[in-house]
Amino acid sequence: MTLLTQRAGLARTEGLVVPPGGGRTVRTASQEVTFKVTGEHSRVSSSFEVLVPPGFDVGAHRHAHSEELFYVLDGELDVLAFEPRVLSEDWRHWESASGRTVVRATPGTVIVVPPGCPHAFANAGDAPARMFFQSSPPTDHERYFEELLDILKQEGVPDPEAVNDLRARYDIQQLTPLRHDARREAV
Repeated sequence: MTLLTQRAGLARTEGLVVPPGGGRTVRTASQEVTFKVTGEHSRVSSSFEVLVPPGFDVGAHRHAHSEELFYVLDGELDVLAFEPRVLSEDWRHWESASGRTVVRATPGTVIVVPPGCPHAFANAGDAPARMFFQSSPPTDHERYFEELLDILKQEGVPDPEAVNDLRARYDIQQLTPLRHDARREAV
């Protein structure tokens, strides 16, 4: 057995099949994340299914080392994946030097974010959105999601200092704050 197959706990000729609804899910009032593929199974990337409720804004941020891919499955999300000419508090009004602006992503939209690229997503609609999310290299985002969801479980507005400290530990430079307006939840 190779080191990879030993670490992944899989025989060399075995893959991983995660059925619909499979994986470990963590939920809070402001986000739901299902771990589909983790560092236990892949040396290349971690994969998640994320349910984004109305009113949730991850805040613009960047990673020095990680690459990410987002694929919108259901609903609509405002998304950003470019360096703005001018940083301001509301990333939804940013524009790149080439004229790119925030996009309303609908099902089938793919967003690829290379290391160093500012990016964000938010659900401005009235219904939840669902996306497939992949982060490379694996494991850091797994631990980050678990710790972030612990912070988001607390009542009221997330503690910005706790979120900033968490993100700093996991290669995330926060450019605008994470926000969640629970009053916008769909009923």
